Amino acid sequence: MKIISTNIGERKEILWKGKKDTTGIFKFSVSEPIFLDSEGVRGDAICDKKHHGGILQAIYGYSLKHYEYFKKMHPNTKFEMGMFGENLTIDDLDETKIHQGDTFKVGNAILEATVQRNPCYKLGVRFNDIKIVKQFWNTTFCGIYFKVIKTGFVKTGDTLEQLKSCTENPTIADLYITERNAKQV
Repeated sequence: MKIISTNIGERKEILWKGKKDTTGIFKFSVSEPIFLDSEGVRGDAICDKKHHGGILQAIYGYSLKHYEYFKKMHPNTKFEMGMFGENLTIDDLDETKIHQGDTFKVGNAILEATVQRNPCYKLGVRFNDIKIVKQFWNTTFCGIYFKVIKTGFVKTGDTLEQLKSCTENPTIADLYITERNAKQV
């Protein structure tokens, strides 16, 4: 698995249903290495710390392969790396094959797969189309949150080398399906 893009974003004020809110979902590709810290990417805005960031959701990875699926549904949307709010766009990140607890070395950091990402209305704001939220829920293309076991720099072109496999644990897709079913989306 290879990093295609490293992405960070700034705090952005948005208007949703007549109310002001802030978001960090508007992430864009950067050319310099990014530092994966224990609770997030250094220099990246995390506005909703109840649902993003922190130890168990420090880094969000998303598969470039999933972009193709959503491009067909949103042909008039300008897709850019970081479109789904991910810090790491990875060529082939498969939620059905990565288990909770699997550990990876990337750059000089070590990451552990923790949980899935559940979409919220801010993904709809980024796409300028709220339909994306339900479309996202109706797949297993949720992306993966990672805990940072060892902090360090990561750059485009680095590869994720699996250090530990926890096949006794559920896959990230399994966790996502369980959450989706509980919410009955």
